Amino acid sequence: MEELRKKIHEADICVVGGGIGGMLTAISAARHGAKVALMHDRPVLGGNASSEIRMWICGAGSRVRNLQETGIMEEIALDNMYRNPTRNWSMWDTLLYEKVRFEKNIDLILNCSCSSLTMSDDGKRIESVTGFQLTTYTWHTVMAKIFCDCSGDSILAPLSGAEYRVGREAKSEDNEEFGLDKPDNHTMGMSVLIMARETDHRTEFTAPDWAYKFETDDDMHNKPHECLLKPNTNFYWIELGGMQDSIHDTEEIRDELLKIALGVWDHMKNHGDHGADNWELEWLGFLPGKRESRRYIGDYVLTQNDVEDGGKHFDDTVAYGGWQIDNHLPAGFFMESGANGGGHLQKRRLSEPYAIPFRCLYSHNIDNLMFAGRNISASHIAFASSRVMGTIGVMGQAAGTGAAMAAERGMLPREFCEKCIGELQDALMEDDCFLPGFRRKNYDLTSKAVLECDYGDCSSLRSGLDRRIWGNDNGYFGKIDKAITYKFSEKTHIEGFRLIVDSDLDREQIDGNPDLLYIPMPLFKGRGYNNTSFGFPRCMLKKFRIEALNDGEWSVVYRNDKNHQRMVKEKLCIDAEAVRLIPEATYGSDELINTYGSAVAHIFSFDLF
Repeated sequence: MEELRKKIHEADICVVGGGIGGMLTAISAARHGAKVALMHDRPVLGGNASSEIRMWICGAGSRVRNLQETGIMEEIALDNMYRNPTRNWSMWDTLLYEKVRFEKNIDLILNCSCSSLTMSDDGKRIESVTGFQLTTYTWHTVMAKIFCDCSGDSILAPLSGAEYRVGREAKSEDNEEFGLDKPDNHTMGMSVLIMARETDHRTEFTAPDWAYKFETDDDMHNKPHECLLKPNTNFYWIELGGMQDSIHDTEEIRDELLKIALGVWDHMKNHGDHGADNWELEWLGFLPGKRESRRYIGDYVLTQNDVEDGGKHFDDTVAYGGWQIDNHLPAGFFMESGANGGGHLQKRRLSEPYAIPFRCLYSHNIDNLMFAGRNISASHIAFASSRVMGTIGVMGQAAGTGAAMAAERGMLPREFCEKCIGELQDALMEDDCFLPGFRRKNYDLTSKAVLECDYGDCSSLRSGLDRRIWGNDNGYFGKIDKAITYKFSEKTHIEGFRLIVDSDLDREQIDGNPDLLYIPMPLFKGRGYNNTSFGFPRCMLKKFRIEALNDGEWSVVYRNDKNHQRMVKEKLCIDAEAVRLIPEATYGSDELINTYGSAVAHIFSFDLF
């Protein structure tokens, strides 16, 4: 009898789960020199943001002005806006695949479900994980120094004995306002999403016999089903499972969700006037988007008090959140909603970003286990804010960068946090991650040079704050074709440059005005037949060149005529007496000329190293 094949992978970092958190954990670790194996149980990457589930990515910037997540999150967002202007789901899947598959140092293992692991003799460290790859009928085993569980359901917790919790805490535990009188094991539910498309003619819909029947609006439990007419709904309220086991009952819950989803569409098409005559059901998800299951216990547990105290400082801050406390109550669809459809939610808006410490990203009792995603060390109420994918992404970049730096030093996460956290924070800010309460350090070369510009005052380029925040612009408004120059007292070696330009972190969708659809992330929402394109930030610097001065002569040493990224960091490897940046065009140059009399380049930092 022939045995199934087995394959061994050796890595510095093993990431289990390829959602947004796992992707950014793997990419950031790989970019910091670690050899990474990423094991993911689906054929496409992105988790809840993939074409299989189709939830758009929300984060702090979706609720608090100018808090859009940067770093790798913004890199992916801008790539998608630039390369996928019609927001095609296949192109989105392709982009996410490309980001991981062609990143140096990542061994991508798709369609592989982690099912077992081995531990050290003392039971304190994971030595390997094994998964089964259905497409090849192969067992894959990954041996690594550090393991990052980004699976959402925290599969490594029950397998390793890592401490975790499920459900809602009592108010007495952390003195949380939204805590319960008595704890329970109920969670937020899961949803199957709907995509609908408007046509130019009446369409019909016949529901299957097994779909639920909702003949009256009362049968819909007051859910906001008129909002289809706005291109910003995905029927998130088709939600169940919070009263059941959100892991082991998933198949049963999925079946119920499909009955509800088709019944909802039948109601909108055939029972009353809901403005849906010309709309057709374009897509129905068969893989539920899950909100909550297991949450790990780390050295610190984030609470509602931390989330609402935006000014709280942690010495080990490595990420931030800002999405509202968005607590979906366990009964889901069958819970009666209020007149505005919000009765099944418990919400509180936040006005400031809150810090997330590194201690929330590694296990309290398994020494080499980290995590990034909805499974971080947080109370149920804090999780209600931190669970969204924009926040998960910046936590992933922090976890991956930290894991790579720890592995390189031969350290475990706790020791690294105690001894090297400042180095991690510097690395994250260098990679364009915002940390509230921290300021990026200037390069020595930038600090010692004389900074001059042909127009205005450009001193803010060395402020260490690379975004508008707290009422301050922190940027430089220069003019096209006007140079920004660093001069040296003698010929100096310049290894490279780092440039941060304005990508409109305050961008938002404004319904009915396609020119203003600056969308933070995919936002693949139902849209009309005559409104199928999306905008790109007009303020983005599109063309620029770098010139170097030697012996009285300026020469071009770098040129970019098709830039579409907020951060540009490139090698120069030159010796020069001076170096200058000359902006040449933005994506809205013509419009800005008509408005201001000249094109304007908004730049947050320009550094040499």
